[in-house]
Amino acid sequence: ECTRKGEDATYGLRINLAIKILFCLKHSLVFIIKVYVRLNHNSPRILCVTKRLRNSELIDPIFQWHGPGGDLVTENQTVKITPTGTLLFRHFKNEFSGVYTCSLVFKPTIEQDEKSYLIKYIIYAYSDPNFYYEFTARYHAAPCNSIYNTSFEKKLLQILTKLVVELSCEVALRKSECHHVKMQRAGMQNEIFFTFTVASLDTEKGKSVCQKSACDVTRRLRKAKDLIEKFFSQQVEVLGKRTAPLPEIYYIEGTLQMVWVNRCTPGYGINPLLHPDCPNCCVVCSPGSYNPREGTHCLPCNKSLEYGATHC
Repeated sequence: ECTRKGEDATYGLRINLAIKILFCLKHSLVFIIKVYVRLNHNSPRILCVTKRLRNSELIDPIFQWHGPGGDLVTENQTVKITPTGTLLFRHFKNEFSGVYTCSLVFKPTIEQDEKSYLIKYIIYAYSDPNFYYEFTARYHAAPCNSIYNTSFEKKLLQILTKLVVELSCEVALRKSECHHVKMQRAGMQNEIFFTFTVASLDTEKGKSVCQKSACDVTRRLRKAKDLIEKFFSQQVEVLGKRTAPLPEIYYIEGTLQMVWVNRCTPGYGINPLLHPDCPNCCVVCSPGSYNPREGTHCLPCNKSLEYGATHC
């Protein structure tokens, strides 16, 4: 009766369902464990035993797995259950996330009565955040309708791209705008406002395979940031040494700004309080929350009843 009522429960009643299970299984001990599985990867071995029982002899053990869609069969294309009750997922997908329970019934000895355990796993899909640097810089420019500005923009991006290509990073222009700016002493002048990003290349895009520590995304991005900052500081030094008039297009000292940006794909978010064992992961949003676009937070939503919701 408890199970039948639980099948029709909404997310708001699932906590009550968990409490009811405690009363329905009179002789069971219940354990709740969180597991994180990298998206599109195979899962770790999910055991249907407690740590205390892992190395014990169990007489006539019976294992039964139950997932969000009902009882799990012994093996199919995505799930495998070994003879010892271990659960394995192949190529874990977003929709596999949810609550899985394993019931274990066994005899400690032939003379003793049966014991039963209910092990509850909450399994989450996760992925690494898509992080990158976003830079803004300003250049004194030619008239805003001049082709020289467009030509300079292309040349600047080529230089920045060459600076970071050996680090398996890429530069992408986000925005380029020319504006008339009123200066207190110099009157009106033309300025180009550049916004560009520096991100790690996907492994599929990278031409070479990096080696171990050299593959660390954070380390490569920091090196790329240092090279770009050095490039802009060198422009200031070169201009300071000029005796001739300044060129028509040049970098305006002190305008380079940079921010570190974290992004998760829609339906995922970062929450170290809810997921202390995966604090920097983009974890699939739980029922009752959603993330409609690239961001880092799953927003509350009582209407969301599934994992990985992208709308409320």
